[in-house]
Amino acid sequence: MEAVGMLEVFGLATAFAAADAGCKAGNVRLENFDKNKPANADELPVPLIVMVKFRGQVADVEAALEAATAKAEAMTGIVTKYKISRPTEDTEKMLKLNAFDKGTPHKVTDEEVEEI
Repeated sequence: MEAVGMLEVFGLATAFAAADAGCKAGNVRLENFDKNKPANADELPVPLIVMVKFRGQVADVEAALEAATAKAEAMTGIVTKYKISRPTEDTEKMLKLNAFDKGTPHKVTDEEVEEI
């Protein structure tokens, strides 16, 4: 079973640069990017958040996450990162979900922004 490394970054350009750095640092493959952007994001001070997912052996995923994190921090920064060494079958199902495949995104209210 392959490990998965997840890195959330600010912005699509940062996601591409981080993904490139990670793939060069470890023998990993990329899965589809995922996004976290509300439907009305243009009206809000909320940047696009992109999830980059690496797959491979644990050591390679760790190396990819380290390089990708360094690249993203040098650009716009990261939101969070996490590695799962042996995802369960149920976790694997959830990892396949992706916001690019969804219909109408959630609209964030001004109150929700204030809570952040």
